Order: sequence, then structure tokens, then C-alpha cells
Amino acid sequence: MLCFTAAEIIERQRSMYALVTGASAGIGKEVARYLAELGYDLILTARTEEKLQMVRRAILKRYPERSILLIPADLSKREDCFRLHRAVCEQAGRENIGFVANNAGMGVYGLFLETDLEKELQLIDLNVTSVHILSKLFLRDMKDNGHGVLMNVGSCAGFMSGPTFSSYYASKNYVVRLTEAIHEELRRAKSPVRISCLCPGPVDTDFNRNSGVSVSGKQTRPSQAAREGVNGALRGKMIVIPGLKMPLVVKASGLIGEHLSTRVNYLLQVKKAGKH
Repeated sequence: MLCFTAAEIIERQRSMYALVTGASAGIGKEVARYLAELGYDLILTARTEEKLQMVRRAILKRYPERSILLIPADLSKREDCFRLHRAVCEQAGRENIGFVANNAGMGVYGLFLETDLEKELQLIDLNVTSVHILSKLFLRDMKDNGHGVLMNVGSCAGFMSGPTFSSYYASKNYVVRLTEAIHEELRRAKSPVRISCLCPGPVDTDFNRNSGVSVSGKQTRPSQAAREGVNGALRGKMIVIPGLKMPLVVKASGLIGEHLSTRVNYLLQVKKAGKH
């Protein structure tokens, strides 16, 4: 695979659009801000248009020259995934998509036998199915165009199992392994198209509250996760784990083995029962 610096890639993709899903808050909002800083025009999607408008106004206040398109969508619905792809191609031009960030996601906390099945099915549709659909559709376009970067937002949870947070951990395992496989396929094809997986540990966003999880201790800032993830994706890095601590945690989990890692994770996760 060809190797360019992040600056060289940005220069080659001036006037390109970047699509960010789940752009109304958290890591997605910070990814959008950073991509605007790097020179990309933006296409932002999330379920709530009002929140997207707020993000749009904040970015335009700092980068008034940017073009920012808003396409509200509920990506837990397959038809909205296909509608989003069509709308992006129609409004921005299929050949003008330089970066895609599959960031939208959710979590469901609790013992597997007790958690709500409908919420878990929604989680699978959002965390897995939408990532699969959008990755395939946009990577095909990027291949035809001869350029592009796609960043899936996984998690350190994607390298292990998570009792009491089982469906979320399982969904992120899918995202990580899918991304790794596609990365190797593109590498062997010597494609200029890049794919990367951002795998943060706990991040200080509303994700924990929305998932029913209470997290103590220091968490990664969403702006740091966004910057490290985008920079790594632009450099063609397959896996990006922000910070200094979490790469060691992931490595240690692999060294102690699946069974012990799962037992340790249970003891850690059960302490996160939300008090909301």
C-alpha cells in the first residue's frame, strides 16, 4: 500500500467531503471539528437535526469557509443506511467523498438474561449492520474513485469479552475484526484506499450515561480520541488505540488468555452498574 503523510493526504484531498455518523455529540462531534480543521467539507448525520444544527453552527463559527451538509438519519434502520449513501452521493458527489467516519453506536448494560432484547437488536443494527452496509457502499465508491479513507469507530472492548456488557463488547469485536480483514485485502491489492479502526478505552462522553454505565477514574477526552483516530487513519494505520494506558491493557488482556481475561472483565464491569 502506498504510504503518504497525513499532510500529503490532506493536500491531495482538498475540497473533499468527509462523512461523520453520530456527529451530534461525543467522539463524532470532535471528529467533525478536527476534519474541518484539516480542510475537509463535511456531511454530518445523526438522528436529531436540531443537535446537528448546533454542531454545524459551532464549526462554521470557527471555519466559515467550510461547506457542511446535514442528513438526519436513524442508522439502526437499514433503509436509512441506504438512503444516507444515496443522499451523500447526490448532494456531495460520489467522487468527492474523501473520508468516512462510522462513529454512530450505542451500548446496553446488564446481565444478558435480563437486558431488553429490543434494545440489543437495535444495538446490533446500529453497531454492526450499519457499519457493514456503509463500509461496503463507500469503500466500493472509494475503490472506483482511486482514493479515500474510512475510519470505523470500534473500542478496546473489541479485543475481549465483556460480561454484563456482552452485546456491546461482541458488536465491537465484529467492527474490529471486519476492519482488520478489509485492511489486509486492500493492502494486498495495493489499493490507495485506506481503512482504520479507532479503538478507545473509556471516553468522557454521554455514551456511558446513555448505556446505563457509571465509570470512575480518568477517561480519554473525546477530542484526543478524535485526533489520534483521524491521524492514524490518514496514515493507513490499521488499529488506533488512543493514549498510553489502554494499549497496555489490551496487550495484557491478550497475554493472560481468554478465560482469565473474561473473569477479570466481569469483576471490572459489574462495578459499572449505573446509578442514574
